[in-house]
Amino acid sequence: MTTIGIIGAGEVGSQIARAAIANGYDVVIANSRGPETLADLIGRLGPSARAATAAGAAAAGEFVVVAVPLAVVNNMPVDQLAGKIVLDTNNYMVWRDGNIPVIDSGEKTVHELRQEQLPTSKVVKAFTHIQAPRITTAGKPAGTPGRLALSASSDFSEAVDLVTRLYDQFGFDTVDNSPLRESWRSGPGQPAWVAHESQTRAELIANLADALAP
Repeated sequence: MTTIGIIGAGEVGSQIARAAIANGYDVVIANSRGPETLADLIGRLGPSARAATAAGAAAAGEFVVVAVPLAVVNNMPVDQLAGKIVLDTNNYMVWRDGNIPVIDSGEKTVHELRQEQLPTSKVVKAFTHIQAPRITTAGKPAGTPGRLALSASSDFSEAVDLVTRLYDQFGFDTVDNSPLRESWRSGPGQPAWVAHESQTRAELIANLADALAP
């Protein structure tokens, strides 16, 4: 049984956990306050889930979801994430994160910075332009007309391949928007972000192409 480590137990992390468990995965999930504070969530998720520290979740996962904002000074467990594919669900929000000049200038994307902080991991941007509750409610079987599409961006093709398989299991099509340098195209305010509730694969391809550089 594949185990997914999830660092971040907020809306996105907990919804990915629910979708993963529904598709046969085991989940080890962490927050910033300690495993004992996740008892209620683990009770709702059921026997396929357990709580751990961030380092414990990173070590346990065959791949790992990071569902917390980027910190300017890295706060992720680099050693435990070494060699693993890391799904970064973060969006850069100035009102929450403060201004990060290299992002504001367009010199780097937030996901390139995450990759720099995790140099021995394979970072892929995923689940960033879908509202958290829809991760478990909006999916449809492959081939269904109007099936929603989500983007994935990475400097590693194997990371995009993993996300593509996971998206399909959760009920979504994939558009590869690689490398990480291009990940801004699905960021807040861009056409792909604005149309997140209804865009098909063809529409997402068009919306990514129509993005306006920061």
